Amino acid sequence: MLNRYKISDDRVTETTEEKSPILVYVSPDEAEKKLLINTYKLDEHTLNSALDPDESSRFEIEPDHFAIIFKRPTNLSGRDQLLFKSTTIGAFLFSDRLIIVMAGDVCLFEGKQFTRVSSLSDIVLRLIFRSIFHFLEHLKVINMISEELEQKINQSMENRYLIHLFTLEKSLVYYLNAINSNNVLIEKIKLNAAKLGLNPEQLELLDDLLIESTQCLRQAEIYSNILASLMDARVSIVSNNLNVLMKTLNIITICIMVPTLVVSVFSMNVNIPLAHLSFAFWIILLLAVGSTIGFLLLWWRRK
Repeated sequence: MLNRYKISDDRVTETTEEKSPILVYVSPDEAEKKLLINTYKLDEHTLNSALDPDESSRFEIEPDHFAIIFKRPTNLSGRDQLLFKSTTIGAFLFSDRLIIVMAGDVCLFEGKQFTRVSSLSDIVLRLIFRSIFHFLEHLKVINMISEELEQKINQSMENRYLIHLFTLEKSLVYYLNAINSNNVLIEKIKLNAAKLGLNPEQLELLDDLLIESTQCLRQAEIYSNILASLMDARVSIVSNNLNVLMKTLNIITICIMVPTLVVSVFSMNVNIPLAHLSFAFWIILLLAVGSTIGFLLLWWRRK
């Protein structure tokens, strides 16, 4: 699917013009891939890398354009089961055209990052900036979910909450790899700023990108270390909750068995004491109740 955009009043707006400067290909089919390779001379391997979610970020200089592959988090759905993933987006920057290739349809030009756009290279930098901001938003969500799961684990013995925590820890590993990959990409862009023809304002934005990406990486590392270091403690909490439940069940079972033993003794079909008394039933009942109370007092004193 092909979407066309242009820069109008310092904003990116959708257009239907055939010669629009910004082309966005979403899950291109084989015909569109051949068009990109034959007409715009895109490298086939680089084009496939832009559609591969496991591909790392990178910066390549081609004869007539620059190829920029960067990572972006995917939108979370109910089917993911709290597994946060990242996807890959390819930006091919020509002198008069920007071609963006991605596997899934996402809103690219949203947010305050695109309120003042001056050039095609400016759009690429702001796309990376938006990606970093998107990672930060997801990290906050992961932190909120982990705190909620911690509270549930303290009161529950179910394994599903632990499984959710393991899933979040796995997500943070993916995010760490993606954010670090973007960080390396920003440094490469900074080294080739002269070839890209970046102006002083864009160089300042590039410095901000590097700072934000580094902070995002550190934040992801902190969350990952916290989840990893406290996982054993949370498993112990679940085991301890199970032990407390088993202890309570044992107390209840013994409390039931003690009066049952007393009643069973006096229920045998043999000559037993008190058999000739008319109020033997009440004596046996008092013995059963007294044995239960005596057991509970004994247990209370042992605590």
